[in-house]
Amino acid sequence: MVDHHTRAVGEVVASLGSDDSRGLSESVAGRRLEADGPNTLPPAHGDSLLRRVLLQFHNPLIYVLLAAAAATLLLGEYVDASVILAVVLVNALVGFVQESKALAALDSLRSMARGEARVVRDGVVRTVLSDELVAGDLVAVEPGEKVPADLRLVESTELLVDESSLTGESTSVAKNDDVLAEATRVADRHNMLYAGTLVRSGAGHGVVVATAERTELGGIHRLVSGATVLATPLTSKLTRFSSLLTVVIVGLAALAFAVGLIRGESAAPMFTAAVALAVGAIPEGLPAAVTITLAIGVKRMVRRRAVVRRLPAVETLGSTTVICTDKTGTLTTNEMTVRHIWTPEGELEVTGVGYEPAGLLVHDGVAVDVADNRALWWSLAGGSACNDASVSLDGDQWVISGDPTEAAMVVVALKTQVAEEAEKDLVRVATIPFDSRRQYMATLHRATSGGRHLALAKGAVERVTELCSGWMMADGTVEPLDRSRVEEAVGALAARGLRVLATAVAAEIDPADFTADGLDQRLVLTGLQAMLDPPRASVTSAIAACHAAGIEVKMITGDHATTASAIANELGLDHRPPHERRVLTGAELTDLPHEAYDDAVAATGVFARVSPEEKLRLVESLQSRGHVVAMTGDGVNDAPALRTADIGIAMGRGGTDVAKDAADMVLVDDDFATIEAAVEEGRGVFDNLTKFIVWTLPTNMGEGLVILVAILLGSTLPILPTQILWINMTTAVVLGLMLAFEPREPGIMRRPPRAPDRPLLTTTLVWRTALVAGLLVTGAWWIFATEQSRGAGLPEARTAAVNLFVAVQIVYLYSCRSLTGASWRLGLLSNRWIIGGVLVQVGAQAALTYLPIMNQVFGTAPIEAVAWIRILAAVAVIAVVVVADKYVALRRLSRIRDGGV
Repeated sequence: MVDHHTRAVGEVVASLGSDDSRGLSESVAGRRLEADGPNTLPPAHGDSLLRRVLLQFHNPLIYVLLAAAAATLLLGEYVDASVILAVVLVNALVGFVQESKALAALDSLRSMARGEARVVRDGVVRTVLSDELVAGDLVAVEPGEKVPADLRLVESTELLVDESSLTGESTSVAKNDDVLAEATRVADRHNMLYAGTLVRSGAGHGVVVATAERTELGGIHRLVSGATVLATPLTSKLTRFSSLLTVVIVGLAALAFAVGLIRGESAAPMFTAAVALAVGAIPEGLPAAVTITLAIGVKRMVRRRAVVRRLPAVETLGSTTVICTDKTGTLTTNEMTVRHIWTPEGELEVTGVGYEPAGLLVHDGVAVDVADNRALWWSLAGGSACNDASVSLDGDQWVISGDPTEAAMVVVALKTQVAEEAEKDLVRVATIPFDSRRQYMATLHRATSGGRHLALAKGAVERVTELCSGWMMADGTVEPLDRSRVEEAVGALAARGLRVLATAVAAEIDPADFTADGLDQRLVLTGLQAMLDPPRASVTSAIAACHAAGIEVKMITGDHATTASAIANELGLDHRPPHERRVLTGAELTDLPHEAYDDAVAATGVFARVSPEEKLRLVESLQSRGHVVAMTGDGVNDAPALRTADIGIAMGRGGTDVAKDAADMVLVDDDFATIEAAVEEGRGVFDNLTKFIVWTLPTNMGEGLVILVAILLGSTLPILPTQILWINMTTAVVLGLMLAFEPREPGIMRRPPRAPDRPLLTTTLVWRTALVAGLLVTGAWWIFATEQSRGAGLPEARTAAVNLFVAVQIVYLYSCRSLTGASWRLGLLSNRWIIGGVLVQVGAQAALTYLPIMNQVFGTAPIEAVAWIRILAAVAVIAVVVVADKYVALRRLSRIRDGGV
């Protein structure tokens, strides 16, 4: 790509075969459009529809479920097979829909540069579709318009452009046609206009130097297209878990079939028994439990003002180890606010943030009366009257028209009576508009009382002070200007990340002298106004909560390093000691040697003036070190990183459609504190999924082992395959899914994130699963044998074994309500869904046992009261053993945490 910012306007125009006043001819434009194609971004290239559908089934867990469906079909249980297949199809459909939504990011990018453009062709200004622009076209831009292509400025008047969506720069950028150095970064190329950015004020003409995918916006489109969407920690863990489970189940079934054949049994019944073993071991309810638990997490997050676009993202939040956050609009309000005003006699603090004109001017904690300080009055009047921005109330929200920096000066004047007094007493009669070369704006006013003329000016401190011969004191007298004190004050304010503008007045002036040259040494400095996009009120505590939870927070912004550092320090974002804190700019990152890059990223808390490519590389660097990365953003420039991060988080209010479509989650209120709340919910979701798995696996493994033991002993099956399906399907829905409604456990945000490579089931939980499965097998065989020995028939003995399985699951369900502490501490009524589920399951078991139709379908039979007593006795023994094992495990964990052995 040619660096057009390094070349003079005439050279650029000539190289494109254009004219800086007449533009291209219609014939030349037509030929170029045919050769280069329309000024639109290309559609995304991806897998075919059929392949995307088939990939939804490419998962070991799905293979297990399909095998379960085939097994139940072989057993003649068509209803159960249909239920399992329905679960498979629903999960595939959800995945397909969510994947399709993610692709919408590219469509939003393509639509950003579309619209109409005013172009000069053959010397005539006409309006054309932006799709029809070609390189060499001369385009005019005005306030409120989106730039339709990349332009090299030919001329401009007071041109200010909002490039925040592209570069992350929080303030509008003044444009001119100066030649720039080759190394000038995109955010600092003041002689270029880029597609998709917004003209705030002024006007200009530029020659098109790039269209379609050749624009900077097109470069971001390519990054989004090529970004790799990583599997979430949950899907990765479930894949590994399902693969292991598949191997175990198939292995046990094959072992059972082989043992039966060795014992001389015929192949057909042994195959049926092996299938029964597989059916028993398969957790049919797991996919439904995952989907429903995630869906409940989504609903809870909505209540906390976070909208999740992809279900697995709910859990990913709970595994987050690093949050990379944008500054503007996320950590800050994205409303430029004057925070301090300096006059020759001291510095004042301004209270109140944002565009609402509510607040006070305070000195040493005491409110200041503006009427007692003439320098302050004139500074506020200058900022308000020498201004083209306005502030108004739209419903219940204050909105601005014009440049945010100018609007901030209007707002601070509105916080006093000065704005109203200046509007009433000063009538503007002439203007010297802001120009990027002059770097100031001046206005000529006629005083309504007395009729004298006066001039007001505001702008860059060094330029305004060059026009001043003195400064104004509080009593209105003028003394010689002490430039060293002004520079000292500016340095102190700038060191806090504040943007500083100077205000000045000429109390009486001849209108004939109101020219750029005539103002020299006629002005008097009235003050300095220092402004900043202020931090959100709730962010400091949210960042502290993230640190307590073991989550690192890094700022990645397109704004200037000084501003970013000031905000980071104010929020306590980097919890390292002050001497270890560092800020890296995009240019410094680019200059780092490859081998030092990852270490530098890990040791840095703030990254400033970062390009879209660099944001993407930062995320990938953190991921390469095993981090689960959450990335926040609101601009087009954030889209590639949002898509590549483990979880992308976009702003709902101030975010672009591109950012929202690329993200996994959207914040309704644009507040970082909502991320902390969402992380808390995500951790609760993962806890509840783990609880369900720890609860359901012992039953599934126990059922499989009961069949295996029967085959090894050459005995009658103590539980039939249809009875196994009854247990699996009813308990999973009625009992297990109730764990999805478990509230978050206390202290969930005071423990470190789960290591990304940590399996779903720890060694302790695997042992507990094996223990409960073994107790179930022992208890089932004991109750089955006991019932037969006392003269009960085979249906009655099997019914007793089935009820033992379910009763143990009910008791074990309460133990699984907390895997990290005593369940009774959660309170019996803290999850009323479990109580309801238990009552429904008890009723279902009574129907299975005593209703004739159920006896006929499932091969059960009524059992006597003494059988229930034996069942409850066995359940009590199993419960005591499980509680004792959990107590020992928790004691061991407590000693490890306390540094013991």
